[in-house]
Amino acid sequence: MKQDPAYWNELKNNLSLPCQAFIDGALVGASDGATYDCINPADGQVMTSMAACTSADVDGAVLAAKRSFAAGVWSNLAPSERKGIMKKLAALILQNTEELALLESMNVGKPVQDAMAIDIPGSAACFEWYAEAIDKLYGEVAPTDRHNVATITREPVGVVAAVVPWNFPLDIAAWKLAPALISGNSVVLKPAEQSPFTALRLAQLAQQAGVPDGVLNVVTGIGEVVGKALGLHADVDCLAFTGSTEVGKLFMGYSAQSNMKQVWPETGGKSPNLIFADCDLDAAVESAAMGIFFNQGEVCSANSRILVESSIKQEFVAKFLLKAQSMKVGDPLEASTQIGPLIDQKHANNVRQRIARGVAEGADLILDGVGNQGDAYVYPTVFDNVTNHMSIAQEEVFGPVAAIISFDDEAQAIALANDSVYGLAASVWTLNINRAHRVAQALRAGTVSVNTMDALDFSTPFGGYKQSGFGRDLSLHALHKFTQLKTTWIKLN
Repeated sequence: MKQDPAYWNELKNNLSLPCQAFIDGALVGASDGATYDCINPADGQVMTSMAACTSADVDGAVLAAKRSFAAGVWSNLAPSERKGIMKKLAALILQNTEELALLESMNVGKPVQDAMAIDIPGSAACFEWYAEAIDKLYGEVAPTDRHNVATITREPVGVVAAVVPWNFPLDIAAWKLAPALISGNSVVLKPAEQSPFTALRLAQLAQQAGVPDGVLNVVTGIGEVVGKALGLHADVDCLAFTGSTEVGKLFMGYSAQSNMKQVWPETGGKSPNLIFADCDLDAAVESAAMGIFFNQGEVCSANSRILVESSIKQEFVAKFLLKAQSMKVGDPLEASTQIGPLIDQKHANNVRQRIARGVAEGADLILDGVGNQGDAYVYPTVFDNVTNHMSIAQEEVFGPVAAIISFDDEAQAIALANDSVYGLAASVWTLNINRAHRVAQALRAGTVSVNTMDALDFSTPFGGYKQSGFGRDLSLHALHKFTQLKTTWIKLN
């Protein structure tokens, strides 16, 4: 049964793990033969040696993308033809759900049941949604006098580089690839070095669906080498990035140093969750726990700052602790597991260091989830009596660490929520519709979820304010970054 770890272990034993880059329709090793180890975070074991691409390999991938774009094998296809291929790709993703879910879990440690239920079907649905949009996008005719006609059309930018993180490897790759491809671009995808498996498998499925060789390329390797080479490459016309704010700034610098390519960063977050006394408390507690502990807390929009009105804080904390303590941490192949290991032991130790800083700064550690220094597991961790100047309230931890901050009134709640360099997301819990509107309007965040957590849909844009970046994924707005406007002015006789 799919709920049984033995089922997944048997499937794992029969898997042929990808270990090479995918360039111009073929699996290839690094030009210098270099590799690096892909580690399973659940047990620390080496799964395979992956091609560690060089800047020369990036040159080859970009050249393949540039050639395919210039040849028009994809960019000149009728929208209906691209639509059919993208829909076939979506179907192939679903047909291979188990394999992709297992690859995702092995790479990043997320519970395989979450990958089965959320990541893989979500990725397929993303390609399906954009495929359905492709033939419903129209240009414009500008208002002119009767002796002139001016049209405004959107054209693909050309070669797109997509650099994606390890927390949702296939999902976020789909967020970039689907709108980039349906717009007619050719793409070079750079997965995080920790999580290349599903990106490589996706490239093979895209080829099977009918995407021409050279249109979708995947370069594996270390970010400081491959990512930097893409950022500096003169033949990359657009770079879409999801990851840390620090690296997002580097990519903007690479653009300035090279060809002024468009850079669209979606970066860090320290999202506030504002819980008012007039809320449905049980629902707020349930969502607050999911908002910080889901996916091991490795979510850029995680609601890591929990702002609670003073009059209900004691009751909230008691309920929240019970929920946090009840969450099952363990083997990601176990059906009952809700929280798996973090991406690797290095990151887990970094999270532990941040927890230690929180204690040193005077916050009350009321649930200690530090765990074993020798593995990648960090358990739900809760700090109370946090002040907004502490590092655990200001810095992105990217782990299952909640910081509870109290407030006395609406104005203070808004001020605390906005006191951050980030502005990716926020949640508001209240049964007062007027307060919901007031607070949502006052919050400096790209998405505000009211009486729910981290609301997301293909029809709405996802992205942030301030140092959370200005890129937008999802919705038709995402197409803006992968297209450029052309005015065609025709003077009539």
